[in-house]
Amino acid sequence: MLDGVLFFPVTPFGPDGEVDYDRLAQHLERGVAAGPGGVFIACGTGEFHALGLAEYGRIVKRAVEIVAGRVPVFAGAGGSLIQAKEFAVSAEQHGADGILLLPPYLVTMPPAGLTEYTRAVAASTDLPLIVYNRGNAVFDETSAVEVAQLPTVIGLKDGTGDLDNVSRIVIAVKDALAGTGKDFLFFNGLPTAEITQQAYRAIGVTLYSSATFAFAPELALAFYNSLENGDNDLTEALLRSFFHPLVRLRNCVPGYAVALVKHGVTMEGVDAGSVRAPLVNMSAEHQEELARITAAGRAVVAGALAASAAV
Repeated sequence: MLDGVLFFPVTPFGPDGEVDYDRLAQHLERGVAAGPGGVFIACGTGEFHALGLAEYGRIVKRAVEIVAGRVPVFAGAGGSLIQAKEFAVSAEQHGADGILLLPPYLVTMPPAGLTEYTRAVAASTDLPLIVYNRGNAVFDETSAVEVAQLPTVIGLKDGTGDLDNVSRIVIAVKDALAGTGKDFLFFNGLPTAEITQQAYRAIGVTLYSSATFAFAPELALAFYNSLENGDNDLTEALLRSFFHPLVRLRNCVPGYAVALVKHGVTMEGVDAGSVRAPLVNMSAEHQEELARITAAGRAVVAGALAASAAV
């Protein structure tokens, strides 16, 4: 049900700090027109942590309207068990095609508790559900197999970067589901996933989320196609000129994984506004650096296209 580059939109806010639904629609239309394999609305890049239930419902509804069935729309849900169930129900009521289950807040939990959390949220909705292995919500082989066998759980997204654990989970889940006919998806969900995608592909994780797609879809697609086509020179050139510098910039300030993307959207012509506290906006110096990095990435793609045309 999902393939290609996955689009994680930002949530634009106006000068009053409220959601700007018109700019959200513009942002979504541009992104979907660029050709993603799916839209993940109100997730990490969309500042799920800062959204109320009512505005969340309107955001999901607007996304479903704009996408209009062109690709699947998944919505974030998470927080306390009660909150996660409320958001999951809202996503279903407003037309989403599935749920990305984000980690519960604050508490550190054993894998068995995480399994029960997932089971309870899955029971609150008929929507397919992808679990997010990240932060304080870390699955082991046993718990991953247990949730993978729940009827509506269709995938696991990893944001830990622990390839040892993820590799064992991939094999264990595949073995457990062998012969059942159930398809199960594995995703690389690290921030700026392109940096690690070569390693994830080697252990059977071919899907990944691209924060870059939200503001520079042509760069995200060029990188994806270079991996698919085995164009190692282009892959390395994009890593060297764009993705590695982007990660260095992202790591300058906690929360820039969201603020950087949000400014990138504004930089490209859709005013996404500020991030909500406790995140902070990019400094002017870092905004200029993002523009330079993006231009360098585009120069690489333009050079590759010119070289291809000359052959």
